[in-house]
Amino acid sequence: MSERAAPPGGPALIQALVNTVDLESGADALDTADGRAPFGLTGEDVPAARELRESLRAALLAHAGHPPHRPVTPLGDLLARAPLVVTVDPADGSAALAPLDGAPLLSRVAAAVAEAVTAGTWDRLKACEAATCHWAYYDRSPAGRGRWCSMQVCGARAKMRRYRAKEPR
Repeated sequence: MSERAAPPGGPALIQALVNTVDLESGADALDTADGRAPFGLTGEDVPAARELRESLRAALLAHAGHPPHRPVTPLGDLLARAPLVVTVDPADGSAALAPLDGAPLLSRVAAAVAEAVTAGTWDRLKACEAATCHWAYYDRSPAGRGRWCSMQVCGARAKMRRYRAKEPR
């Protein structure tokens, strides 16, 4: 597992969906059948999936203290439309929200957000500060104040820009 990979389950689904587009190149995995397959999407599902992806990205940017990259539908408005059921484990009585069988991506993401909130991992899912990146990552730093998806790439670029801005010319 990468140091920036989200834990398995709900957080990993959220991270995978947000990271279906490369903002720098414009390549979008949802444009291909292979890219849609992990999410159970058809071509007609793509506009709604993109809307959900960008609303998730805005929430993850907010977790990192950054403004949204563009106007989006509020994530809460989208998730409110998701049909979910409460499941109760007969062995230990624990309860969880779950998507209905064969549920659309929206319901699976709503259940994933509920799982992440319950586990205390929701706020650790963030989007990179770099405007050309905004890649989703899981912040494992002790203080939870990570800013970049990768210190070696986006973090190094930002620090070099700051350094060069300070240099006398």
